[in-house]
Amino acid sequence: MSFDTVLVVDFGAQYAQLIARRVREAHVYSEIVPHTMSAAEMMAKRPAAVILSGGPKSVHVEGAPVIDPALYDSGTAVLGICYGAQLLARQLGGEVSRTGQGEYGRTAMTVTDSSVLFADLPLTQDVWMSHFDSISAAPPGFRVVATTPGAAAALEHPERRLYGLQFHPEVAHTARGQEILKHFLYDVAGCRPSWTMTSVIEQQVDAIRAQVGDEKVICGLSGGVDSAVAAAIVHKAVGDNLTCVFVDTGLMRAGEAEQVEDTFRRQFHVDLVHVKAADRFVEALDDVVDPERKRKIIGETFIRVFEEVARDLQDARFLVQGTLYPDIIESGTKDAARIKSHHNVGGLPEDMDFELVEPLRNLFKDEVRAVGEELGLPEEIVWRQPFPGPGLAVRIVGTVTPERLEILRLADAIVLQEMRRVGLEREVWQSFAVLIAVRTVGVMGDERTYAYPIVIRAVTSDDAMTADWARVPYDVLERMSSRIINEVPGVNRVAFDITSKPPGTIEWE
Repeated sequence: MSFDTVLVVDFGAQYAQLIARRVREAHVYSEIVPHTMSAAEMMAKRPAAVILSGGPKSVHVEGAPVIDPALYDSGTAVLGICYGAQLLARQLGGEVSRTGQGEYGRTAMTVTDSSVLFADLPLTQDVWMSHFDSISAAPPGFRVVATTPGAAAALEHPERRLYGLQFHPEVAHTARGQEILKHFLYDVAGCRPSWTMTSVIEQQVDAIRAQVGDEKVICGLSGGVDSAVAAAIVHKAVGDNLTCVFVDTGLMRAGEAEQVEDTFRRQFHVDLVHVKAADRFVEALDDVVDPERKRKIIGETFIRVFEEVARDLQDARFLVQGTLYPDIIESGTKDAARIKSHHNVGGLPEDMDFELVEPLRNLFKDEVRAVGEELGLPEEIVWRQPFPGPGLAVRIVGTVTPERLEILRLADAIVLQEMRRVGLEREVWQSFAVLIAVRTVGVMGDERTYAYPIVIRAVTSDDAMTADWARVPYDVLERMSSRIINEVPGVNRVAFDITSKPPGTIEWE
């Protein structure tokens, strides 16, 4: 199935990811590209439209990112947002001024002229602004069609299909923002709303068959939603040529190994190889404190185990991974700094024998869940909370030991049980326990104790790119704390993490 493509040009802020998500929510496929890509390279992708994202810099500063101006003469519909609108205006002969007075937050906008972008929408509406410079003069041939008290809010040149918005339609604070984006996508660019989970599955099945042919494939199956959905798509494409490999690293949550075995071997009848390698992983992590080293050691050990299994399967050379788009971004790209190396991206060794098959590489977590539902996977798999590939190793701040793993496993199980008991498990993105490898003084039974602290982490999010700490009721936190201290040997203190992302990450390491 074919579908239209919208390119979202990244100027270095997280706005690009949010815009891409909003385009996809309109059932139009979006792809993020760097601002250094030439117009010819963009046109080679045959986009229906190009959206220029916001960015952290001023168009006036030295080294400010620009776009190949040939894009504006390509005939492709272009929408500039915030920085993208200012860049469009400046490159086409308009003026962007440093007025000394920016606009930030919710702002009242007035539509002053007819525009397809605002068709059937109120003439006055709230929009979300975040800019210091302002478009003070539209380029030749453009007209300003909406204003705010401090700026030209929207400008356009319909004949050239060029549009600019000073505000951010992609954020929820712009009440009619998604409708404005749909007007651009459908009415200006002529995009068809044909990008659905069904089309994603069909496209990936075709791509996998073209890549793999009749060869054997193995899938690194963790039991989480990402690897489960990836396995289901690949099985749809190659059938019995797929073998799933579950590596029991000893870094899993309580009861996880048994659940994976039951679900995929007994319920789905998948050819499953269960490798028990807990001693191997824990030994490899001995005395390792740095989280980047942990991730790389775990990533390499996974690959070595998979290579050994592949040799037993007549040298299967394709490895399926449930890599997601946020994994790619956080592990570092040309236009995004590395936040942390995901074990299945930046943590992979260079000298591995596999060609990777990654059917979810361009999807966010909520899209993966939708694909899983479309494929008929059970709810307990599709809606399982995300769990990092390195497992509990990156929830122990310090050296990983069997004792600390057991303490953390017990505490983590209590957190999940209590969240599930009050119906909050589906309300949050993730909820879990963290062990800090220091000891604190306490008193239990009138005696001095010197034991580990446990930190409870619970966040809400849509896609893991940003997150807010979850407002878990005090009585629930109290029960968690009481149970952990009373039921988990070696713990005498419980804390609750109230840090959002940014500045913190969801995981502690």
